[in-house]
Amino acid sequence: MTATADDGFMRVIRHIQDEVDFEPEYYNEAYLNRRISARMRRQNVEAYDEYLTVLKDDPNEKAALMDSLTINVTNFFRNGKMWEALRSVLEELTTQNRSVKAWSAPCADGREPYSLYMLASDDRRIDESRLSVLGTDISDEALENARAGVYETTRTTDIGEELSLLDSPDRYVDVEENTFTVKPEIRREISFERHDLVQDGPKRNYDLIFCRNLLIYIDSEYKIPVFETLTDSLKPGGYLVVGMTETVPQEIRDVFEPVNKRCRIYKYTPERD
Repeated sequence: MTATADDGFMRVIRHIQDEVDFEPEYYNEAYLNRRISARMRRQNVEAYDEYLTVLKDDPNEKAALMDSLTINVTNFFRNGKMWEALRSVLEELTTQNRSVKAWSAPCADGREPYSLYMLASDDRRIDESRLSVLGTDISDEALENARAGVYETTRTTDIGEELSLLDSPDRYVDVEENTFTVKPEIRREISFERHDLVQDGPKRNYDLIFCRNLLIYIDSEYKIPVFETLTDSLKPGGYLVVGMTETVPQEIRDVFEPVNKRCRIYKYTPERD
């Protein structure tokens, strides 16, 4: 980036900070630049200041940028090996506890929390009646899509293939041509709400937390606060699942025991601290 371009980029960032419900300071610059540049191409503008004018004048672009900045790439049963490894964790939790609280953050369009409940329901060793699942995100549009539970197969997304990890996918989704709709009885089992991991602080007494493929975008100085939020939300003996290219930071690694290091499943064991 030239000095002039860099100045323009920072003006866009300041506008986002002031006018868009998003905190750019927590995210690394490369990530922000990729997402903003993608929106600039959609608007057919080359200079940051040109894009800033569009952003100020067009409320629809403000909403589109917010959607682009939030982490919304997901699939049903993304990284299938992790989900296979999770079966034994869910069996243990639902056998040992009357109720099991699970949290997916960020949940994007809902496919991760739905995957969790479907897997529990599809596996005879797991008692899904003891499982409650919450999905949270900072994007209102993502949450609206998650509650609707409607997904379409496209050239790049094969929903049927994504659901093939299940023995009986038709128990959980209705299919009409290329449209897959999560059945109402499954949608009723998942709660969705707005929550910002960076700003809104911890929840309480969760047995299982998914925070996958967010931390790779977070600026390094804010990763520890995010992990502290996750840690403070877990019960002792609870489980944390992070993305396949992520890991628990060295600073708090002594309170997490790897259950399946390859699949990034960790058990919270503060008594070892």
